[in-house]
Amino acid sequence: MRNLAVIPARSGSKGLPDKNIKPFCGKPLMAHTIETALKSGIFHNVMVSTDSAVYAGIAKEYGAEVPFLRSRMNSSDKAGSWDTVKEVLSMYEEMGEIFDSVCLLQPTSPLRTKEDILSAYQIFRDKATVAVVSVCETSHTPLWCNILPKEHSLEGFIRPELNVQRQAAQKYYSLNGAIYIVYVKELEKDVNLYRKGSFAYIMEREKSVDIDTELDFLYAELIAENGKKL
Repeated sequence: MRNLAVIPARSGSKGLPDKNIKPFCGKPLMAHTIETALKSGIFHNVMVSTDSAVYAGIAKEYGAEVPFLRSRMNSSDKAGSWDTVKEVLSMYEEMGEIFDSVCLLQPTSPLRTKEDILSAYQIFRDKATVAVVSVCETSHTPLWCNILPKEHSLEGFIRPELNVQRQAAQKYYSLNGAIYIVYVKELEKDVNLYRKGSFAYIMEREKSVDIDTELDFLYAELIAENGKKL
């Protein structure tokens, strides 16, 4: 199969300005994802989709391709990731490059490893007919969550049958944003990956930090620098 890695790196982050190139453990944040994708050795092309010439220059410095800049339509904070991926596939097709699978690797997940990518692709090849998406176990069961009325009463907040010890609670998993692998032909049919033929790749929680805020950034860097579970 011809496999494409797409690393989306828009320049207009509002929550954490320029987070995709913010220094993380001595390198721009997105450099860690670029290098990990290249080290996995399974991609024919590793490309960064960006709207910034500055970001493009940094991406190329670390070994990624940036054959074109992202369109204005897909450069706003309202643009969806899969709209960006579809644009990338269309642009490559115009260049005569066709791919069987595409892997979305967000630069905000710098703690994923090449082993994670390779393990996810193994599941993809062995089982999936649509996609593989990375998840991690939640730190707390969502059964202990509920909405609050205006007066903040806790009456009925947790149903009695769900009030169990943490060790006895059923495991729940959440998307961690680190790895999305999909067959191109299936993406063209439907961007909803959560259907029959899709499977989960379970990652460790300490490698699943998705950086959105300054606190996330500091936490991820602390894990990376200590190289151990917190």
